[in-house]
Amino acid sequence: MASDSPETLMALCTDYCLRNLEGTLCYLLDNETLRLHPDIFLPSEICDKLVNEYVELVKTDSIFEPHESFFTLFSDPRSTRLARIHLREQIVQDQDLEAIRKQDLVELYLTNCEKLTAKSLQTLVSFSHTLISLSLFGCCNIFYEEENPGGCEDDCLVNPTRQVLVKDFTFEGFSRLRFLNLGRLIEGVNVETLLRPLASLAALDLSGIQLNDVGFLTQWKDSLVSLVLYNMDLSEEHIQVIAQLRKLRHLDISRDHLSSYYKFKLTRRVLNLFVENLVNLTSLDISGHTMLENCTIPSMEEKMGQTSIEPAKSSIAPFRGLKRPLQFLGLFETSLCRLTHIPAYKVSGDKNEEQVLNAIEAYTEHRPEITSRAINLLFDIARIERCSQLLRALQLVITALRCHKDDKNIQVTGSAALFYLTNSEYRMEQSVKLRRQVIQVVLNGMESYQEVTVQRNCCLTLCNFSIPEELEFQYRRVNELLLNILNQSRQDESIQRIAVHLCNALVCQVDNDHKEAVGKMGFVMTMLKLIQKKLADKTCDQVMEFSWSALWNITDETPDNCEMFLNYSGMKLFLECLKEFPEKQELHRNMLGLLGNVAEVKELRPQLMTSQFISVFSNLLESKADGIEVSYNACGVLSHIMFDGPEAWGICEPHREEVVKRMWAAIQSWDINSRRNINYRSFEPILRLLPQGISPVSQHWATWALYNLVSVYPDKYCPLLIKEGGIPLLKDMIKMASARQETKEMARKVIEHCSNFKEENMDTSR
Repeated sequence: MASDSPETLMALCTDYCLRNLEGTLCYLLDNETLRLHPDIFLPSEICDKLVNEYVELVKTDSIFEPHESFFTLFSDPRSTRLARIHLREQIVQDQDLEAIRKQDLVELYLTNCEKLTAKSLQTLVSFSHTLISLSLFGCCNIFYEEENPGGCEDDCLVNPTRQVLVKDFTFEGFSRLRFLNLGRLIEGVNVETLLRPLASLAALDLSGIQLNDVGFLTQWKDSLVSLVLYNMDLSEEHIQVIAQLRKLRHLDISRDHLSSYYKFKLTRRVLNLFVENLVNLTSLDISGHTMLENCTIPSMEEKMGQTSIEPAKSSIAPFRGLKRPLQFLGLFETSLCRLTHIPAYKVSGDKNEEQVLNAIEAYTEHRPEITSRAINLLFDIARIERCSQLLRALQLVITALRCHKDDKNIQVTGSAALFYLTNSEYRMEQSVKLRRQVIQVVLNGMESYQEVTVQRNCCLTLCNFSIPEELEFQYRRVNELLLNILNQSRQDESIQRIAVHLCNALVCQVDNDHKEAVGKMGFVMTMLKLIQKKLADKTCDQVMEFSWSALWNITDETPDNCEMFLNYSGMKLFLECLKEFPEKQELHRNMLGLLGNVAEVKELRPQLMTSQFISVFSNLLESKADGIEVSYNACGVLSHIMFDGPEAWGICEPHREEVVKRMWAAIQSWDINSRRNINYRSFEPILRLLPQGISPVSQHWATWALYNLVSVYPDKYCPLLIKEGGIPLLKDMIKMASARQETKEMARKVIEHCSNFKEENMDTSR
């Protein structure tokens, strides 16, 4: 299960070694085959952990690269020892088991390993003298072998290989085997013949197998303590056999009530039979059963007194004969779970949060169809009520999503539940580790399913996190997934909106190397394509505005991304948007903010020096859109262009002096106390405009910007200006003969604000 406790040193070392096999335990032979260093000996405690964690990483971490020769590292028991390993799904093939056949395995759990064939049955024989626990659950091809009916190469072209059922394999020689899971065994295998050689089975799971005669089970009536017959259509004969297994402590005859029509109905007499004969029973699962006759006591009596688990007060009449309460009682999707007095410490059902969590916990490993419905009930609880066992609920959902990465139903219900379990109401109760586990399973879901519901649920869940901070540890991966969503030809409008919002948040307030990396992934092109599509539809919505905002953020102090914007016809789209949506103030602010970033790059400014662009920027100086923001950003673009001097003004119209005059007028019209819709991480692009005399208006714009920011937001911007060396630059500028008097006055006020801020925040404590 997912854990909220700190990682052990063992877990951290195992993870590191698996991710760096060549640099730690192994070397590469012939540049392709992994080999263990000859001086290494690893005990079973370490080897088991390495193998089991390797399987988990391959299954749940898309970044982790599997190694074709991994299992061969454990081929020699003189250097490595394996005892207890759990292998699952497509990760394991016949040659992998063959590689470890010399190991003395005690436990071997193979779960849904569909690539295993009858070749692996022969490998199992190698473990027969030591094996105590074996699971072949869902290994649907392990009793099939390939047969070529032609028998020669020429005939292979005409008669390709076919799958033939192996019928002569038995567990002969598995003398120590006590625990066996054959769940979902393929039809046609004779279970009785297969199992007859086993002398003293203690636990047997025959889930999903239809057997008309189970009389052979009585051969273990003195040893069998656990029997699972999930989804077996029972009969009176089955019940009579079960009643003879008097050593049973755990009995599971549950079923999926949606899977098919069952003739058998559970009666009061059957439950009485179990209670009377199976006196050692501590765990019983009858989930999904329809009751033919009433097993409950009268309603008035049932609701009397405080809730009790004492058998004598049981609301289920047959259980009044129990000598003690059961440790576990499975009542999921039965009416019995809603009764008042249930004689069990732990109950699975759908009555309340506790029962639902018990159901998820009990059924996740082998019953995804049941688990999905249980998680759906948890989703309703988290959505409508407050979840009282948040930590447990989150851990169970994470485990289910990891375990069934390729099960669509669990991915849909699980991702929906996570959205409510990670919202702000629960945030204080969640550790960094747990929230990272949530992010990883959400990204797994996004990778595995392009289906609309899963994608929407996952994107919405990511919105519950602090972005970019909480997503930085998976930064590249999450950006790639979001861009993949946005690049799909057929898009759901709501997912598109959420994905663009997330993309924008991810490139805001991150280091430039992050922005450059995301730019190389195709971020700029993706945003421009979205803008182009919205333009074609003549639609200015959140997607359009977020796309421009995202471009503004990703080009901030990142010249490569600015260049991409220009190379991909960004200026053409800017002009078209300006023309198509003249009243959209937020859009204008975002576009001008982006062009301000482009104008900061000296090498790119010549591309802005056209009559058309300069005229547009000049006209926007008089814009009142979004307070002063559009006018301010337009003036910023022009300030950087002016900074290159008169010789760089390569156009006849408009005249440079005319534009300068309009810039002065715009700056003088702004309210110095304006609250800003802007966020500076650095003043470097502004400060570079101060120590120069070639463009006094650029110098004045930069000084005004600093004065406004340190006046309105002193706590944020006074320290930033001091840290980046702005005060000496302002003092030097005041001494410059070319600087305007009003610019110098403003510079003095900036210095004064910062000086006062330092004094007010000086630490005078001793």
